[in-house]
Amino acid sequence: MTEAKDKGVQLPYMQLAVRIRRRILDGELTEGSRLPHQRDLAHAEGVAVATLGRALDQLQVEGYIRTSQRGTFVANAPAIAASGYDRITRVLRTGSVLGEGETVIVTSAELGVPPLYVAEIFGLDDGDQVVRRQWHTGRGDQRLMLAVTWYPPEFAASVPELLSTSPSKAAGLLPRIQEATGRRVAEGRDDIHARDADAREANFLGVKVGTPITAGAHRLWDDLGVIEYGEWCLPYRLVIGYQYKLEASPDQT
Repeated sequence: MTEAKDKGVQLPYMQLAVRIRRRILDGELTEGSRLPHQRDLAHAEGVAVATLGRALDQLQVEGYIRTSQRGTFVANAPAIAASGYDRITRVLRTGSVLGEGETVIVTSAELGVPPLYVAEIFGLDDGDQVVRRQWHTGRGDQRLMLAVTWYPPEFAASVPELLSTSPSKAAGLLPRIQEATGRRVAEGRDDIHARDADAREANFLGVKVGTPITAGAHRLWDDLGVIEYGEWCLPYRLVIGYQYKLEASPDQT
């Protein structure tokens, strides 16, 4: 195995797909917009036309773009939901967790006693409070995600926006937390499963009670403990995609 593969280095077309995917998720490439001619885009990206073609093939399979005789276009309302990793890296890059055209409504933001399992995640004693925020995102009439996120109680003093329901203060909380507390997210984990929507979830997502949904939980932490824990759910029609690197095992070096 080569040294590049041992270190998990992505192939050029995969690196290019990541760059274009991020530009779509961040709204730099808007829905319905036409991509430059392949030869021009390959020149701008500094890659061979064949490399660009493989990257576009990957993005088409994922649903981010569509092709026709008229050219290559960003898909209109693609049935793609940002993964936890996509959301975290987006907010750290752009200062907002929202993609182009997305809106957020915060329905509650308060200090309160959490469920026992949440208290255990943060290492709290019985009766200790935690910051809890409930919010949902959408694009036009489409509901994209319902989420509840929890934070350590001491964050409320250093980041008062955590207790605000103002949409203008909701999209970029993680960078403000890192700046105010000096803590930096070092690792994260997502757990995802499918189940039926309960009444609360169905109401926010605009689906019938019992409709299949994708549900998940994530946690972000550093050496001092968990910085953010969240639970979220998506309508069944949305797809989540992940890309990752694998470390070489000892017998492959």
